[in-house]
Amino acid sequence: METIKTMIQNQFKTLSLITVALFFSGVLLLVRVKLNKSYFFLFLIWNLFLAIIPYAITLYLNSVSGLSKLKLGFWFLVWLAFLPNAPYIVTDLIHIRIGNDSLLWLDVLVVLSFALSGLLLFYVSILDMQQLMVVRLKKRPVEIFSIVILFLCGFGVYLGRFLRYNSWEIISEPHYLFMDIVSMVVSPFQHFEAWLFTFGFGTFLVIGFWVFKNFYRHDSNLN
Repeated sequence: METIKTMIQNQFKTLSLITVALFFSGVLLLVRVKLNKSYFFLFLIWNLFLAIIPYAITLYLNSVSGLSKLKLGFWFLVWLAFLPNAPYIVTDLIHIRIGNDSLLWLDVLVVLSFALSGLLLFYVSILDMQQLMVVRLKKRPVEIFSIVILFLCGFGVYLGRFLRYNSWEIISEPHYLFMDIVSMVVSPFQHFEAWLFTFGFGTFLVIGFWVFKNFYRHDSNLN
């Protein structure tokens, strides 16, 4: 109970912003369900839940005192496995179909609100993990490692969106996942789209993180 209290006190502003973003996304989805009489976009709730997991992990780790390297290493791997689920929501924009629907704009707002909420959780979680790692490593390696992680997330989003893998299959069916990854690494030209998407989406995440990090630090300095 004390740990939860400490987490809320230390991250009150960030938690407030995340709560507002999640609440707004939920309200938009309910309005969409009411007006369109369709439950199609309810899957966004599950996707957003998966996006919350890495943030919850770093939020917890930053509230633990005397965190051992072994425990940090374990939770880092779990965090990394779930991390691509946060930016993955951006690709849910493909579910929007252009037509004569007068409420198409509402569909765009719903998916965008969930995608932005996912990105907010994503970037805050990475900043929290950086804070954990910089205590144990030099600052420069942590920043470089963060860029690598962002591109790995781009690759992870490709695996999820186009090959339909999810985080659980790292444990349940690792051999299939491993074989597909090896195939893409060994024959990169035969999987050109995979690497093009990874580079493009990874670059999008890197630039977004750079903007978010600088804004976040500027806002922190003002306060």
